[in-house]
Amino acid sequence: MEKPMEWTEQAEDAIAKVPFFVRKKVRKRVEKEAAQTGKNQVTLGEVKATQTRFLSGMDAEIKGYQVETCFGSEGCPNRIASADDLVEQIEALFKQEDILSLLRQQVKGDLKFHHEFRVAVAQCPNGCSQPQIKGIGIISAARPGVTEEACIGCGACVDACQEGAIALTGDGEQPEIDFDRCLMCAKCVKACPTGTLATATQGYRVQLGGRLGRHPRLAMELPGIHTQTQVIEIVKQCIRFYREKSRHGERFSNLLTRAEFEKMVQK
Repeated sequence: MEKPMEWTEQAEDAIAKVPFFVRKKVRKRVEKEAAQTGKNQVTLGEVKATQTRFLSGMDAEIKGYQVETCFGSEGCPNRIASADDLVEQIEALFKQEDILSLLRQQVKGDLKFHHEFRVAVAQCPNGCSQPQIKGIGIISAARPGVTEEACIGCGACVDACQEGAIALTGDGEQPEIDFDRCLMCAKCVKACPTGTLATATQGYRVQLGGRLGRHPRLAMELPGIHTQTQVIEIVKQCIRFYREKSRHGERFSNLLTRAEFEKMVQK
């Protein structure tokens, strides 16, 4: 097994100052270039040299979009279901749409990473891939439901719910779910020993128009839980909207006003 590259404290401090959306790429590039020169430790000098080359050649790194995922498929205990196939379909769709060509036509000068159309897929509501601040945020969801199986009143579901969305009520101590609080993480379903709670609907929540920057905004959520097919159709709709509205390589989130979002909800 290849030994991990060591980093000095100064090098770690320097890489921490790189914008988060390119930090992983820069870090990998630093380690690769350091290894190519026969070094097994990254110092501040390697970070500065690589960072300069990376930023000056940023235009060549741009592909027009970014699809980010969490590490749910690598054993995260909070994962609701694998979204690997969905991620592959979204990647293929953006490649087919060739957003990069559109950006090169509209943007004067070199492209930067902030020009790219950003999508994030999270496989649980923890949202490690930060879907709330992306142009399109997709979050795995499992809406719980109460079955006909008798509840034994053990309270495991109540203990499992971090949102306080479940209570045991009535003579039979049946679970009641407050869906205004429920994040559809499926922890209560996993905790229930009797099958009184089960997944009623599984799919994805979809949020649109999030961003950071000078004028940050959390994404707006479409109502309901959507199937994988529906999610792909929503992404297609967003790309069509972007092509129609974009004139100078603006962010999707800057084009998607609340009024335009409401139109999407009504379709």
